[in-house]
Amino acid sequence: MQTAISKLTKKYQATVPEAVRKMLNLNAGDIITFEIDKDIIKLRKASPIDIEFMNALVPTLNEWNSQNDEEAYNDL
Repeated sequence: MQTAISKLTKKYQATVPEAVRKMLNLNAGDIITFEIDKDIIKLRKASPIDIEFMNALVPTLNEWNSQNDEEAYNDL
């Protein structure tokens, strides 16, 4: 088993390590998916069906897209 690490920035961003990018054939602009199962998180390159689902879901979440929400939850 191989291990790779990355450090979170103040904005909770992380660089995907080179070994992971190569294994998943990731390129800049690719979409990744986090599969969450209790305390185990799996990272993978998003499939076309993942992207289609996300694109269909996003327009239904506009009720949380106001300036008040941005201000209230900005520091999370």
